[in-house]
Amino acid sequence: MIYEDREVISIEEKAKKTAGKTFSAEDIDSSILLSIPYEYPKNKTLVELTSNEFTCLCPFSGLPDFAFLTIKYVPRGKLIEMKSLKHYIYSFRNVKIYNEHVVNKILLDLKKILNPYELSVEGEFTVRGGMKNKVFTQYKARK
Repeated sequence: MIYEDREVISIEEKAKKTAGKTFSAEDIDSSILLSIPYEYPKNKTLVELTSNEFTCLCPFSGLPDFAFLTIKYVPRGKLIEMKSLKHYIYSFRNVKIYNEHVVNKILLDLKKILNPYELSVEGEFTVRGGMKNKVFTQYKARK
């Protein structure tokens, strides 16, 4: 295999701890998230990150939930390190969590590491049982 000599990094190991088993939201390790310095904190720059590969498990049925995830934030002094965010998103794959809790968990974990001016998370979950669920939450720092 091409990648058999590839070194596995620690955040990847943390993200994959949920592979092959089911977990709850408390098992998601937010220490996966890393930040990098933002050199232009006085510029109110909007950063938008999207992923069409988000998955988690329905706590009621155990069936997979798929979502298009959108994260928007205005950084204060830190940016999210993209690879760590990808691993963090991956860590939800085998976690039983309600859609409404997904967006709030992500918002709180990102808010904690970034301390942004503004932050929003939206999950547009695919149709299941004839219903589509779109969940949105946001945070704005006090002036």
